[in-house]
Amino acid sequence: MTDPSRNPMLVGRRGTLKLFAAAAVASGAGALLSEKTAFGATQFHLTQVRNATLRVDYAGVRFLIDPMFAGKGATPGFEGSANSKLRNPLVDLPLTVEQLADVDAVVVTHLHSDHWDDEAAAILDKKLPLFAQNDEDAAHIRSQGFQDVRTLTENTEFQGIHLAKTGGQHGTDATLEAIPALGQVCGVVFSHPSNKRLYLAGDTIWNEHVAAAISRHHPEIIVLNAGKAVFPGFPPIIMGEEDVLAVHKAAPEATLIASHMEAVNHCVLSRAALRAYSEEQGFASSLLVPADGETLAFK
Repeated sequence: MTDPSRNPMLVGRRGTLKLFAAAAVASGAGALLSEKTAFGATQFHLTQVRNATLRVDYAGVRFLIDPMFAGKGATPGFEGSANSKLRNPLVDLPLTVEQLADVDAVVVTHLHSDHWDDEAAAILDKKLPLFAQNDEDAAHIRSQGFQDVRTLTENTEFQGIHLAKTGGQHGTDATLEAIPALGQVCGVVFSHPSNKRLYLAGDTIWNEHVAAAISRHHPEIIVLNAGKAVFPGFPPIIMGEEDVLAVHKAAPEATLIASHMEAVNHCVLSRAALRAYSEEQGFASSLLVPADGETLAFK
């Protein structure tokens, strides 16, 4: 039986809160509410914005993750990938860039354009603290005018929150050899005494890096980029349904959240298909698949 304390409240467009005994569906997409006003200081909430872009309000600090601000259809599809004739992003932002830019810090897991685009670089306040995965990425972001760029480590601290960089792999060894532009990626674990431990796995497939992060940090909430992005002729370069199941088996008590879906051309796994798979495999009560604009709140 599912423990109701592990399930989130979902926040609808007008702020109506609903608590279900199992994974729930929000009453509507949209509002970003004040943590102090809506939830109380010991809760955190996470908004699925679009693709891998998230807003995380954690221990009183507001983070923006992997911002992609471009309008619908602004850029060509990724060359050589599945459905490359489609233009990205496939959908509009569900929130205004002004709402998204109102944060305390930004985390960029890697520099691919569906995680850090020119529009985000142009709009975000250049004085915002910004965390990058390595010195190379940090130098690039500084070259765009940002003044407070920090490199994530396993022991980064920010306003009392511990941020631990985790490893990842953006495809199999063979895929990375054939498509070196996939490059390095990372994840990050958020921890604070007042909040559940949150693990954002980033653009990775299931592998020893993810297993090690779970074993070391014991996250209670895990966000997985689960759109099953594909370059024809190669295995997926981010998680698909089988990877999500593998994470569930490695962390059966954790709540999983599926992100990076239905927003860029090469992601071929739909939200409906992932939900159906989780039902077939018996882990639907541990999986949340939020729509763009949907906010999840956790005690």
